[in-house]
Amino acid sequence: MSLHIGDIAPDFSIDTSKGPISFHQWAGSSWVFFFSHPADFTPVCTTEMGRTAQLAGEFAKRNTKTLGLSTDTAAEHLRWIDDVNATQHTRVEFPIVADANLEVARLYDMIHPAQSTTEAVRSVFIIDPNKAIRLILTYPMNVGRNFDEILRVIDALQLADANKVATPADWRRGDKVIIPLSITNDVALERFPQGWDAPRAYLRFTEVK
Repeated sequence: MSLHIGDIAPDFSIDTSKGPISFHQWAGSSWVFFFSHPADFTPVCTTEMGRTAQLAGEFAKRNTKTLGLSTDTAAEHLRWIDDVNATQHTRVEFPIVADANLEVARLYDMIHPAQSTTEAVRSVFIIDPNKAIRLILTYPMNVGRNFDEILRVIDALQLADANKVATPADWRRGDKVIIPLSITNDVALERFPQGWDAPRAYLRFTEVK
C-alpha cells in the first residue's frame, strides 16, 4: 500500500510492548510520531529508541505521542528495552508495535525488498489529531534519524496550522514565517496587522508567536 501526505493513516489493532492497542483510539486527540526499525537488538535502532525516550518531555510539550515498530515479538521488545535503558541511560515508556508477521509494516509500506524482505526500513510518519499523515520520511537501514529535524517539523506543522502560514528553509521556532500566495494582501492585513517584509511581491515574511 502506497501512502501519501494527506491520506488518513491506516488503523490497526495489534500487540505492543505495552499490551494491545487500537491505533486510532490510542492516538486520541494527539499528534503521533510513528517510526519503524529493522529489528530488535541492533545498534542504530538502540540509539534511536533511547533518543526518543530521552526526548519524551519535548514530545509531550507538542501534544505528540510516540509509537515505535520493529518486526519482532512483544517479548523480544521487552528484553530489548532493558538493553536500551541500560546503554542509553534512559527509560523507554512508549509502546513498540510487535509486528513479527509484518502486518503493519506492509500496511505502511515499510518493507523495501532491495533492503530486506523481512525487516522494515527506517520510516517516519507524523500524523495529526485528525489522523491525517502530514509528513513521510524514509531512511536506509544504516542511517540513524535526525531527531532535531523531527521536532522542528512538528513545530512547523503546528505553527502553520494555527496561523495559516508556511515556513522557509531551515526555519526554527521564533524565526519569521511566510504568508502563503493563497492569502491576498487585503486578507493578510487583517490576519497579520504587524505587517510584513516583501523583497518580492510573492515573498512576504512576517512574525507570529
